[in-house]
Amino acid sequence: MTKCDFEKVLLPVDRSENSTRAIKFAGSLLSGLDRAAITLLYVMSGGYLSEHMKNIDFRAELIKETEVFKKIKAKNMEENIMPFLKEYEQILRNRGVKGEIVRKIEEGDPGNKIIEIASKESFQTVMLARRGMSQLKGLVLGSVSNKVLHGLLNQNIYLIGQKISEEIPVGKILLPVDGSEYSMKALEHGVCLAKTVKGIREITILRVINVSLYLERVRQGIDPEAEAEEILSRAKKRFSEEGLENIIETKTRVGFPKDEIIKEVEEGVYDLIIMGRKGRSSLKDLVLGGVSSAVINNCLGPSIAIINN
Repeated sequence: MTKCDFEKVLLPVDRSENSTRAIKFAGSLLSGLDRAAITLLYVMSGGYLSEHMKNIDFRAELIKETEVFKKIKAKNMEENIMPFLKEYEQILRNRGVKGEIVRKIEEGDPGNKIIEIASKESFQTVMLARRGMSQLKGLVLGSVSNKVLHGLLNQNIYLIGQKISEEIPVGKILLPVDGSEYSMKALEHGVCLAKTVKGIREITILRVINVSLYLERVRQGIDPEAEAEEILSRAKKRFSEEGLENIIETKTRVGFPKDEIIKEVEEGVYDLIIMGRKGRSSLKDLVLGGVSSAVINNCLGPSIAIINN
């Protein structure tokens, strides 16, 4: 059976509406999955000393190890951080999450710490709330989601959109395919979701015929339309093998892939977009205009799953 890679999920949070939205999404998505284990991670950015004791006149390194400072830090964690982590845990439980839920507090740069923990502790999936930052701005400012997205190449990454249905967050799914091994990973993830997640009513498999490659394919003796139909047929067959053909729709568009996918998202009102991607650096994606980056930075409403496994 296809694996969804939800057995070990890292869910970085802070005390914000964005994180609450991500918690509700995760709770609804993972409800009923007995083996789904979630770690709620809060990272005290910039170090506790610089964040909470900016007016201290002593050298930071000298007092960080004192018993007094350790007690102040522990009190802050117990009184100001643990309460909302417990609230998040309760939301997850109320939405039907049955697996283990761990509360974890770390200190450091949030993006780097998330990458470190996800890698060292072998998390399969990382779920992050989105804050609606453009790609260039995110690159310059080093946004957490941008850093994590390009720093993790072995984990699936869910970017939780700004507009989600709290009860059924993945009712309508868009799955772009191009026949590559990367899109096939996304396809298999979609199959698994359809088999295990409640409330999915429609999955649209989209093939964009790249207009810039059209003549080249014709010169190679390949009919782009026939090729697209064959790719869609294989994709639909994979769902049919699991008895899921009744929720599948296939669609073809002609144009530049990133533009056509964005148009489809805007017109189709999707809850989730599932995409496979090649491993690229943040700067390379910006320069080359990668399809996944274009969709991420232009489609802020729906959630986006970037599938690496």
